[in-house]
Amino acid sequence: MRGLLSSPVCLTVIWFLSWSLGPSCAQIWNGEVSGLQYGRLGSNITLACGKSHNSRMSVMWLHNQRKELPWHKVTSDGKLVLLDANQSAQGNYSCHSDKGSYLHSISLMLGHPPAQLNVLCQMPNHSYVHCSWVESVNTFLPAKYNASFRGPRETFKPCVVDVSQKHCEVILPAFWQLYHIFAVTQTNALGSHTTNDRIKLDKLLKPDPPRFLKVEQLEGFPRRLNVSWSYPSSWVRLDAFLLHFQISYRPLGSKYWSETFISETSVVLYDILEGHLHEVQVRARDHVNSDSQWSEWTNLTIARPWEAEPEEAEVTWTYDTDASYTDSESTSTKSHNVDSEDDGDLGLMILLICFSVFIFTTVLSLFLVMWMRRRRRKHNAKQEPSSVVKMKSMPI
Repeated sequence: MRGLLSSPVCLTVIWFLSWSLGPSCAQIWNGEVSGLQYGRLGSNITLACGKSHNSRMSVMWLHNQRKELPWHKVTSDGKLVLLDANQSAQGNYSCHSDKGSYLHSISLMLGHPPAQLNVLCQMPNHSYVHCSWVESVNTFLPAKYNASFRGPRETFKPCVVDVSQKHCEVILPAFWQLYHIFAVTQTNALGSHTTNDRIKLDKLLKPDPPRFLKVEQLEGFPRRLNVSWSYPSSWVRLDAFLLHFQISYRPLGSKYWSETFISETSVVLYDILEGHLHEVQVRARDHVNSDSQWSEWTNLTIARPWEAEPEEAEVTWTYDTDASYTDSESTSTKSHNVDSEDDGDLGLMILLICFSVFIFTTVLSLFLVMWMRRRRRKHNAKQEPSSVVKMKSMPI
């Protein structure tokens, strides 16, 4: 048997079979496809088994190399119809003859045609517009974008599109024109759609928040704070366009904000609550254009006003013109002051004790006097009858 397999005839037959079947088998198992087809989700998708397929030959379809297929039917000419195709119907399809030989393969991707986009345009200064967009409906398909921007009396001029980030930039727009049209077209394999957004630049203008907010104490002023900040880095034309600022502040934990408006980049707050922490924030708007938007607030900055340090006890210094001053004299002076204060407290206590002893002695004396009088009266009352008897017995 081993000799038969090694004979020249058998080797020739094996080589011929591997040459004829090998490429087709490799094409199937490696997932290679000869075509790419797009379809709409929820619709019926028809897949054909190649142009060279004989319509009289019965075929077999595989989905991702498996016989299990989504809800489908096969037509008499060998076409595969996927009914109400959903996301699970995506993948690689291959058709084979009734003898199992490979005929054709298709890669199927399903999604939706483009729809209206949600557009957001921002204008951080007078010379720059940034527009971005997101899909209102997820198409699930790769897309291309083309965007343009123009005023009412201008032709459309393209803006620089970043497809990965889905935004575009316009440099030096005609700010003085009443309105502008921003148009962006989305295109995929199932169609295209253009979204137009009408915008007014004077109302679109919204500066970025101010930078480098600082809140500092003012030495010697417990009810004041000094607040300073800088223009946003995106506001480049400081010489031509100024900003107007709003400062809001309150004691930490309070529900009520105080505010002030200024065109400078620093201000002194005069109504600060002494000894309390305060929250401060700042925002900006175009100084001339009242229709422009306020920027976002800066992050809250917390600061406490200046507080005086506790005062130390005053020391009376005695200078002797005839003798040099020594530390021992200062020490004795301090101890003398302390002893004087202690002697005053001791004298008051002795006075209170003496007064209490006096009151007690007076009350006790009154009690003894009253007791003596009462006793004397009783004694007199006993002697009166005996004196009467003596007087009767005396001879007349």
